[in-house]
This record gives sequence, structure tokens and C-alpha cells, in this order.
Amino acid sequence: MLDEALLDSPDALARADTGGLLPGVAAAGARVRTAARAAAEAGLADLKPDGRPRTIIIAGPGSAPTQLADLLGALAACPILPLAPTGSAPTAQELRWTLPGWAGPLDLLLLTTADGTEPGLTSLVEQAYRRGCTVAGVAPAGTPLTGALQQAHGLALPFAPPAYRPTATEVYDAVYGAEQAIPVDPGAFWALLTPLLALTDRMGLLSAPPDVVEAVADRLDAAADRFGPAAETYRNPAKTLAVELAHSLPLVWSEGATVAPAARRFAAVLTSLAGRPALAAALPEAIAEHGALLDGTLAPGTDDLDDFFRDRVEEPDGLKLRIVLLREPETEPATAAHEAANAHGTPLSEIDAADGSPAETLAELLALTDFAAVYLALTPAEGSSA
Repeated sequence: MLDEALLDSPDALARADTGGLLPGVAAAGARVRTAARAAAEAGLADLKPDGRPRTIIIAGPGSAPTQLADLLGALAACPILPLAPTGSAPTAQELRWTLPGWAGPLDLLLLTTADGTEPGLTSLVEQAYRRGCTVAGVAPAGTPLTGALQQAHGLALPFAPPAYRPTATEVYDAVYGAEQAIPVDPGAFWALLTPLLALTDRMGLLSAPPDVVEAVADRLDAAADRFGPAAETYRNPAKTLAVELAHSLPLVWSEGATVAPAARRFAAVLTSLAGRPALAAALPEAIAEHGALLDGTLAPGTDDLDDFFRDRVEEPDGLKLRIVLLREPETEPATAAHEAANAHGTPLSEIDAADGSPAETLAELLALTDFAAVYLALTPAEGSSA
């Protein structure tokens, strides 16, 4: 079982959080405001787009471009596609990207990075310029990428850094005592998303004017109070979800196109941040897509006779399936999902999105799932040596 004593102790969580994950998630609202202000100061409000692009292509290191394209694609009236790097490379500095053959003057290339020194992205700006493809990017000011954007007559939007971010030395000295690596910045997603929301709003592709962006920031502030470490588990949906997912293989199902990106991102964050395997799928296809798993040995109640006599102290239970259902507000009950869960004896956690604009609805869902993933990352199971 998850160590709930640690989960309900803000001081213990703070000691375990050597990488500053909880403050980073809790400061999402402030990050949105900082990013929106920086985008406005960069002249975004004065932008007068000449028509809408045929397609938007998003490129950058890590998983952010895929998640951003997924989320913006659910809101925008235009195809939004992530551009994967070509080949494989061990570091972001060695990644390279190639524009698809059809990309040209009718398309918009968006670049997203918290670094801005990647040679592959600078090269991609040059490709876009040669093709006549409009290009914009979110990157730290004064980096090679922003310089390349300005030379190509593109739009450079500043990346808003966190108010405080532990250095690689601080993180790894606290955990390992010597070695260094890049510290995690859970708020980077909002620093990349916010300027893109403002830009696509200016282009008429979705509705995210300044008052909606401010409402998103307010919703994230409220979520930090509701899901943060000071709120006890019994009244904290994020902690409750973390407890339910302990020793589980989550099947993250979504009902409604708007919440589907949140489900897919939750599965990705559970894996990348909490080190937990998870799968995502949208209803109604999810039932068939995960049907073999629901019928397999990972389903609860499938222990054999040998497992019955197993020493559960020396050999703790393995992972068992649990369905997490994310639903749009004011939708009909997900009868088929409940019937599938009941038929296979699989527990189901249901999360109904809150009312509001699509951007606000997604923001609260992302905050809830981000907090749950961080709690799982910080709270080892009872009896664990971690």
C-alpha cells in the first residue's frame, strides 16, 4: 500500500521533494500569468495575421510538442501536428528535424523549447525560411534560436522561467551526493502552452483572449489549494487518486474530445515523472482496445492457486488494472465503461471535469493529474527501501 502517513504530512512531503516538484506544480497559475505578460511585452497583442494557416506544425525536444499539439488540436479550428525528430540521438543538442515535403507558405511552424541552444531547431528555422513557411517559437530570450527567428523574420516569444528552480547540483547532491543531471521543471508545460494559446487566439484559430488566460491562471491557483500538500487525503482528489493508483496499472479512459488530451498526457506523466506504466484510450474504442488486458492476468481477481498460498509479506502484490475515467462536464453517464469494469471486476475511478471554458476545463484536469503523478513520485509504498 501507498505510505499514506507520508502523503498526509506536508513536512515529510517537502523533505522528500528534493527536486521541487510540488512547488513547480503549485505555481502553474503564476507561470501562466508570467508567460502571458512576457508574450504581450514581445508584441503579440499587436500581431495582425494575414489569414489562417493551412496546418500548424510543432517541433521541439522532449514530449512537450506532442502534448501541445494534442491539446491545441482539441481546441483549434486547424490541423495541428507534432514533428518528430529524425533518427535517434542521446541528447537534445544532437536532435535534428526535417520539415515534411508538403510544408510551405500556407503552413505555420511553431518551435517550443526551454533551452534555445539546440542546433537542430536553428536549422529547422532555416528550412522554414527557404520554404516560405511562417515560423514562430517559444524560447528563452537571448538564445541562438531567438536570434535565428529574428533573422528569418519570425516571431520569438519568450519562455517564462520558474521563479525558483533547484540547480542540477542541488538536486543530485540531495539525492545521490555527487552526480549531476537536469532538474525537472513541471511548470515548463504552462510556460510553453500559454504563448501558443495567445498566438492561436490572435490568429482566430481558437478562443483564448486575455480574460480566458487569466481565468485559466485563476483556476490553476484554486486547484493548487484544493490538490496541494496541505489538503488532507480525504478531501483532496489528487491524493485520493494517488492512493487508488498505488500498485495499479492505470487504464486512463476519456469520454469527450476535449478531455482526451488530458487523459493521454496523464498516462505520459505517470510514466515519465512517477515511473508508473499507464495506457490511455478514448471511449468507446477504449473498451475494445484494452479488452485483452481486461481479460488477462492483470485483471483483479485472476490470482491462481499458487498465488493464494504466496507469502504476501515477502512477495507483495503485483500490478493490477484500474480504470481512470475522465469525462467532459454535463455528459451522459458512461454506462458502457461501468459495465465493462463491472464485467471484469476492475475498479474504476471517475473524474468529471469542472464547468468553464474548454481551456479552463483542461487546466483543472491537468492540475489534478499532475499533482496525482507527483504524489506517486514522492510517496514510496510502505515497507519500501526508497
